[in-house]
Amino acid sequence: MEWVEVTAKTVEEAKDTALDQLGVDESDAEFEVVEEPRGGLFGRLRSEARVRARVLPTSPRPKVDRRDRRRSGSREGRGGGERSNRPADTATVDAPPRRPRSAPNPKQGANMPSDTPTADGGEVAETFVRGLLDAFDASYTIERHELAEDTQEIAVEGEGLGLLIGPGGQTLAAVQELARTVVQRHAAGHHGWVVVDVGGYRKLRRESLQRFTREVAAQVLESGVPRVLEVMPPADRKVIHDTANDLSGVATSSEGEEPRRRVVISPDPDA
Repeated sequence: MEWVEVTAKTVEEAKDTALDQLGVDESDAEFEVVEEPRGGLFGRLRSEARVRARVLPTSPRPKVDRRDRRRSGSREGRGGGERSNRPADTATVDAPPRRPRSAPNPKQGANMPSDTPTADGGEVAETFVRGLLDAFDASYTIERHELAEDTQEIAVEGEGLGLLIGPGGQTLAAVQELARTVVQRHAAGHHGWVVVDVGGYRKLRRESLQRFTREVAAQVLESGVPRVLEVMPPADRKVIHDTANDLSGVATSSEGEEPRRRVVISPDPDA
């Protein structure tokens, strides 16, 4: 994932802004403080804090650990002079339980890429989403295409998919987080974003937030009074920030702690 660089009056404010731009929580990001804020005469700020941030990469567990565990288990079963008191017909009790058919398994299916850093993140995410939809016996079509140079979208269409969206898109957000985790585990070398959309919900939500941001910005410019928006998830706050940054005369910031962070749209003092 590429680094983003932001400036603010304090390091904490810069980190908060970077999290909103990345659309993730603090636990899923790593930071690099490029420059601390420096004060000037009469309490004025000579230079702002500068922070770099990116989504925290997650490496899959080394396969050698699994081999070591198998060797260790074999030695314990054969070695030592201790005889096991376990009945012969229960020798396989430690085998992994069979996964119910109703639960999607990202590793099932011939199309699931292997656990290698070179696997394509979009392909991994698509296979996971297909497995999830098949577990629900859903009737669907799925497409994978590029939204931007570093962003792939897994777009799902079909009937009766509202269950995968949920109130306010909460279930879809959970599916998105699961897909991101699967990509990190099976395609650790993948760089960029993979976005999951169901029934065009994200597109409609993004367009609605963009219109809302422009309306609020116009009110702020007219009244000169900052407007504190409702609590939003990181992905929605990112849309607000991106839209407001393209407008002249207003600036955005965030306040509060997760999961109750809000965006504030204010008149731009530098405009």
